[in-house]
Amino acid sequence: MTSSIASDLGFDPERVERIRTAIGADIDATRYDGCVLLVARRGRIAFHEAFGFAERATGRQALIDDVFFSMSIAKQLTNTMVMMRVERGEISLHTPVREVIPAFGQKGKQNVTVGDLMVHKAALPLGVPPMPPETIGSIDAMTEAACTLVPEGVPGSRVNYSALIAHSVLAAIVRKLDGGGRSYREMLAADLFGPLGMRDTSLGLRSDLSPRRVPVVARDRTPDMFDPDLLENAAALMSDTFELPAGGCLTTTHDFFRFAECFRRGGELDGVRILSPSTIRLMTTNQTGDLPNGLWDYACAQHGWPRFPASLGYGFFLRGEGAWYPTPFGLAASARTFGGFGAGSNCFWVDPEREIVCVYLSAGLMAETRSVRRHQTIGDLVQAAAID
Repeated sequence: MTSSIASDLGFDPERVERIRTAIGADIDATRYDGCVLLVARRGRIAFHEAFGFAERATGRQALIDDVFFSMSIAKQLTNTMVMMRVERGEISLHTPVREVIPAFGQKGKQNVTVGDLMVHKAALPLGVPPMPPETIGSIDAMTEAACTLVPEGVPGSRVNYSALIAHSVLAAIVRKLDGGGRSYREMLAADLFGPLGMRDTSLGLRSDLSPRRVPVVARDRTPDMFDPDLLENAAALMSDTFELPAGGCLTTTHDFFRFAECFRRGGELDGVRILSPSTIRLMTTNQTGDLPNGLWDYACAQHGWPRFPASLGYGFFLRGEGAWYPTPFGLAASARTFGGFGAGSNCFWVDPEREIVCVYLSAGLMAETRSVRRHQTIGDLVQAAAID
């Protein structure tokens, strides 16, 4: 796992070995099945390694080019697509959704803005709206269902995480601004994945990625935030036309590193500019103040966690200040660290102060609170291994 490059980038070999030991112990204890970890610094990959199983039931070993179901780190991709349209002047973060999708402006949602959707202040529910399960991969169906919903509280007054709905509405806005001639998966491929060289990333199941796809299996079925059956069934529904912008992408660690590295560099990678530095600052600055994230209310009650700020930018979760609450990015990360994480599985983060990018994609879903603790440990081990 260690190399001369890792040492050149300031990573101590003995401390890097602690990362391997911790991951191996969790896999051996069947807490989850396997993972691929990529850590880079100053734009250079320090280490990139696969651990355990891609599919424990068949004994298939994890490989560094395995293709994983993205879960919620797809949200950062959709948020980027929205901000690209903001930069073009086609829309504002303060634009009411009803100005683009008139049917949305009813039942108390008249003043919900594009920015509200991005920072989960639109008072939309956590789960799936009343609709046939096979339609969750339809942006049109999800958006139509969202239009009929009554908000869960006063929009704009609290952070109420929407796992699936908000980002289908955001994708519908992006597609409508584009004129409706392209599907959203075509837009992502042409406007984001292609320019960034994310060759092994798609929205929905691209046929050439299928042989390397890691199956979604809930290894930990402890009652928690998300229903394990729902997560497994959503992955099983994936097809080449499946469009779930909140979590329905396939990707690899190397591809997601390129996405994260673009943001670390201020919106440019290999001569291709996706966003401006000023927009990156907006996306990675706290836009929710001291408001807590209602997503964690159950965990605070169940595990005795203190209530803590949501710390959401227009696109990313933020580390923020303080070591008195759990964070998937690690307690040792700098306050400006930003990233995303997916249900019981994946995590990526960028620490701009220490110039570190970490991408971690895993097989064998864990209960969400346990997964956050797992990511926190790995993040702290990565930070501790960088000794200069």
